[in-house]
Amino acid sequence: MIRLDIQQAVATLTFDRPEKLNAITPEMGEALRAHVTAINANTDIRAVVLTGAGAKSFCVGSDVGGLKEYATPWDFRNRTEYCDSIRALRPPVVAAVNGYALGGGLELALACDVRIASPNARFGAPEIKLGWIGGGGMTPMLVNAVGPSNAAYLVMTGDPVDAPRALAWGLVTEVADDVRARAHEIASAIAARAPIAAETAKLNLQAAQAMPLENAIRYERDLQTICFATEDAKEGRAAFAEKRAPRFTRS
Repeated sequence: MIRLDIQQAVATLTFDRPEKLNAITPEMGEALRAHVTAINANTDIRAVVLTGAGAKSFCVGSDVGGLKEYATPWDFRNRTEYCDSIRALRPPVVAAVNGYALGGGLELALACDVRIASPNARFGAPEIKLGWIGGGGMTPMLVNAVGPSNAAYLVMTGDPVDAPRALAWGLVTEVADDVRARAHEIASAIAARAPIAAETAKLNLQAAQAMPLENAIRYERDLQTICFATEDAKEGRAAFAEKRAPRFTRS
């Protein structure tokens, strides 16, 4: 129910349960974690695309019917959290949001580094309509992505917003008719860059959200120094001087 396809340096993870709008079961959560472990171990993979099967839905979060499998609230608290798995990916991740991204599906999109939406995409946090709130990073990630007022609207009303509003709020980078092709195009562009620098840039972006400004700047400078010392950085400087395309080797 979670497909992993690898083409050259780009891996594509697909939630493949379109008849249930790609709602995630505990088994899918475990499968996702296993795929993430495999991707992180494969140094040939330099970028990831995350999408859902079908045209209607990216992902609508956890299969509510499956929540009864947790015997106690503590078991629910200690479940395999699929959003944590996406955040654990070392390569940059591009979300191709086709259709509904609701609840945990919105959290999954927020866990990605770049988000591209189809014209029919809808983004929402409907948990409040069922009596709870998101727990996969919904509120802090939304505040960072769209600001406090827009985040409050989403988590307090539970009502979705469409692709144009998501674009205006900065929740997505762009709206594309062929969202998967566009996401793969962006992922391929990232994969062509120096992989150590791309993964370091991802760490740096996460730090920018989590650290006070001065600490984030110092951390960035340390990361820059690490990148500058790599063979790929040496290759980049040589390619620039020789007016040719660089050949990065993750070294």
